[in-house]
Amino acid sequence: MTVTVPPPSTPREEKPRPPETRGHMLRRRFLTALVIVLLIGVPAGYLVIAAEQSRSSGRDKERESSSQGLRDSWPSQMKRRIFEVPIPRGAKDVAYYETSNWKSSRLYVQFTTTAGRLDEFLLKVGSSRSDLRDGEVGITDRDAGIAGWRFVEDHDWTSTYVERPDPRPDQDITIDLTDPAAPRVYVVSTTAP
Repeated sequence: MTVTVPPPSTPREEKPRPPETRGHMLRRRFLTALVIVLLIGVPAGYLVIAAEQSRSSGRDKERESSSQGLRDSWPSQMKRRIFEVPIPRGAKDVAYYETSNWKSSRLYVQFTTTAGRLDEFLLKVGSSRSDLRDGEVGITDRDAGIAGWRFVEDHDWTSTYVERPDPRPDQDITIDLTDPAAPRVYVVSTTAP
């Protein structure tokens, strides 16, 4: 039996490519530029936008922290929730100030409310009128100085202290009942970070 071996194959000659047309070259360059923009330009644009938003947010926080004394506005809902200060709806003359350091954070809040809403407020913070100590200011001189409060003697003061387990805030509450129909409430809510 004889075996026939096929002849060695010769490499096929490849036909040379026709020269690239100008239109094809422009399309290829356009697609390359588009891919570069999408892969590099878009993420870089997002980084620039995010950096500017972060910078703006930082400036707002810095402006708020550097302000001395109370701000005539309501603290954000988040701050009220963290510091557990349920300012009654309809409260007037609301102002607040926040301080923070490595040891503790404090929210100073003042507002004027009605007698009925004062009872609601005390109930929500875990206290009541029966817990109030008549004739006493429960906020320390140091905290009063930070907030810019002056507790003069010729007012009808009463106060309470609400202590909670960590990490919940403790609260010193002082109330001016000189006008019983429109009590003025002062709160220092302190939490450890």
